[in-house]
Amino acid sequence: MKCHRGAHVLEKSVEVLTAEPADIPPLHAGGDAGSATDTERLLADVLAGVVRVEQVPADSHFFNDLGADSLVMAQFCARVRKRGDLPAVSMKDIYRHPTIRSLATALVEAAPAPVPSPSAEAPSPARTPTDVRASAERTARAEAPAAVRTRRYIVCGVLQFLIFLGYSCLVALAVEEGHAWISAGSGLLDLYLRSVLLAGAGFLGLCALPIVAKWTLVGRWRSGEFPLWGMAYLRFWVVKTLIRTSPVRLFAGSPLYVLYLRALGARIGKGVTILSHTIPVCTDLLTVGDGTIIRKDVLLSCYRAHAGVIQTGPVTLGSDVLVSEHTVLDIETSMGDGAQLGHSSSLHTGQVVPAGERRHGSPAQPTEVDYRRVGPADCPTTKRTAYGAVQLLSLLAVYLPLALGGVSALLTGLPQLQTLLNPQPMASPAFYVDALIASGIVLFGSLLAGLLVVGTVPRLLSRAIEPGKVYPLYGFHYGIQRAIAVMTNRKSLTTLFGDSSGIVHYLRYLGYDLSRVEQTGSNFGTEVQHENPYLSSVGTGTMIADGLSIMNADFSSTSFCVSRTSIGPHSFLGNRIAYPAQGRTGDNCLLATKVMVPIDGPVREGVGLLGSPSFEIPRTVMRDNRFNHLETGDELRRRLAAKNKHNAATAGLYLLARLIHLFVITLITMGAVDLYPSFGALAIALASVLTLTYTVVHFALVERASTGFKAQKPLYCSIYEPPFWRHERFWKMASVHYIQAFDGTPFKNVIWRLLGARIGKRVFDDGCFFPERTLVTVGDDSTLNAGTVVQCHSQEDGAFKSDRSVLGSGCTLGVGAFVHYGVTIADGAALAPDSFLMKGEEIPSHAQWGGNPAREMPDHKTQVEAGQGQHATQAAPALGH
Repeated sequence: MKCHRGAHVLEKSVEVLTAEPADIPPLHAGGDAGSATDTERLLADVLAGVVRVEQVPADSHFFNDLGADSLVMAQFCARVRKRGDLPAVSMKDIYRHPTIRSLATALVEAAPAPVPSPSAEAPSPARTPTDVRASAERTARAEAPAAVRTRRYIVCGVLQFLIFLGYSCLVALAVEEGHAWISAGSGLLDLYLRSVLLAGAGFLGLCALPIVAKWTLVGRWRSGEFPLWGMAYLRFWVVKTLIRTSPVRLFAGSPLYVLYLRALGARIGKGVTILSHTIPVCTDLLTVGDGTIIRKDVLLSCYRAHAGVIQTGPVTLGSDVLVSEHTVLDIETSMGDGAQLGHSSSLHTGQVVPAGERRHGSPAQPTEVDYRRVGPADCPTTKRTAYGAVQLLSLLAVYLPLALGGVSALLTGLPQLQTLLNPQPMASPAFYVDALIASGIVLFGSLLAGLLVVGTVPRLLSRAIEPGKVYPLYGFHYGIQRAIAVMTNRKSLTTLFGDSSGIVHYLRYLGYDLSRVEQTGSNFGTEVQHENPYLSSVGTGTMIADGLSIMNADFSSTSFCVSRTSIGPHSFLGNRIAYPAQGRTGDNCLLATKVMVPIDGPVREGVGLLGSPSFEIPRTVMRDNRFNHLETGDELRRRLAAKNKHNAATAGLYLLARLIHLFVITLITMGAVDLYPSFGALAIALASVLTLTYTVVHFALVERASTGFKAQKPLYCSIYEPPFWRHERFWKMASVHYIQAFDGTPFKNVIWRLLGARIGKRVFDDGCFFPERTLVTVGDDSTLNAGTVVQCHSQEDGAFKSDRSVLGSGCTLGVGAFVHYGVTIADGAALAPDSFLMKGEEIPSHAQWGGNPAREMPDHKTQVEAGQGQHATQAAPALGH
């Protein structure tokens, strides 16, 4: 009987369930959910309405017996939340209590006791003049006419374009003067000295400009808020853009990086190591105590965008604090001396980690897990100073002059490239032939050179580092480890080979231990990074979607240690997973998107893990087993061969698109050289603007052509079927790295629309990413923070699914938030930082959700739980002198 009913539910779950709440059987008058029996009956009625069956047994397992999946159960949760006679249910509740009976019992036991309403005589909280002014200003902003907001939006965009144009002219003038000065040199030594001076002046100038702009335009950052698209925002955007594009970000993990942040106003103690490349913007609000370590991929900006305003606030870290990888620190957060924050975790506004305590999860919660995995080493201040000095001198006296000299030597040695400086007349066919030859040499020469370097030099360097041995920072071994990480994490090569059978051969070439490979044609995506490829192991039959970060190295503020990181066989890893060397997962595990991999407890096998902190879920569901017949025997070999041919053609088209792009850029460069005698620096500035404009148009055309200039449609198919292969082709052909240049400007919305996304008016996008543009809808005046993702697809083993996601007007996605497919976020709703909104979820209008997985969170819940009381951001200006 259960098998028959489960098959019927499975059949219904494959359909797109669009039934309205009216389909749910009505509750009889006088009924209540006060007892487990009543709640059980009501929940069973709701679930029966969702899956369109007559009756759901109270003791049937949602996944094992009924064959439901997370998408079906998310819609069940949404239906329950719309009922006023039932308590809210989250996906975490579903997984913890996977039957109607156990769920009803848990909900009744967890129901809060009635709270008496406050008496009429109770005095209202006193409101200060600042509170009144702040409330009035927020109300005025919310009620500002759309025409006023649109005018401010357009004016800001025009000014941003003029600033970019002026900056381009300034750079062009500097290039012109520098080129003329070097050309006037005579002799090899004179040319070298001039190259050193010019490279040093250029590098120091690019580093100093953000500091000068910050202290001139802003002064000191203060806690507060200011509206988007106004003059205060324009100053903020200029400073943020200059800071985030500064070449100093390449020195993350160096004492020079800390010194630079101090010059920008941050209060940072002695012996601090910061490995994250995301430079804080509101630096005066950042305080870091002595001996603190901040690992890579940490989002720590001291500002956020929320509901049409930029809010700034302090982030305070005490001494000897550990902030692990893939974490988010929101404004108004702090950690006491010796505190720890685990990987894949976050602190929400108002959260405080007391001295000596440990937290993990999103939002963070207490834990006994010790995330310090490497002991201290002798690393005195003199050693840090010497390391920074050597880095700076090497850059200014060796790398930059050699780069300038290498380009000159290349142009001199290859006649085909000399045409870049001495082009034929533009009307001549030879002009275009020379440009094509030069483009081919640069593109394919750089790819071959890159393959040669990543397969030889890091392998030789790795012999100098012994796994398990603790080394001091800022010494010879630290420099070797950094060089290995930089050279072997080549995004251009992983993009070329990813999502195809070629990726396993490339990773083996890098040094990965992949055991006996079970080729699927999609073993890895296009984004995988590591700290040491020679200590990275992935078991047989394991598939990894995208965004994997293998944490081979552990750091303290004075030391580091590399160790082997092993991912078990026959597993599947979703998106954005940081896998530590101590990860406690073994054979046949499903690691869901943004999961926090546990480093304590027993080794998990044969289960799924979801959330941060993680909890167990079913390894697979009946729905995905329908494609099993395509994954074995002759059928697999036939389909894999066809997939390989399709992926090989995709790689060829990818290279062709890059060659055409480089060819046109070369033509623009040669044209600028040809016009330079007549127009001088203006020709160089015009070339830079044309290059950026053409890049946008080129990749938009390539991306739309990869889908036949049609909008993508929701899919549910095997990875061995052509619709998925075409989706893989879209991923590879779609390049969006250039779009980051438009973060925080109205032009980014124009580009998203050009790529097929439905973007409303005055949307603020500070660094969001849409993998499937045509499946995304964003309403007017929504706010998308840095590091957010709206991903309209999911892959689990051999099954691929995609669907549309819709954000209403006035929505806010917090920093680092991740939204899955089939999601609806109603008007005015907000998703907290670092949250994971699962597929099929529905957030009601003006609701506040957060967590991993996301659930409803009343305003300031985390602050109250942390004993901080309610927090209200003042409306005072956040910047000023």
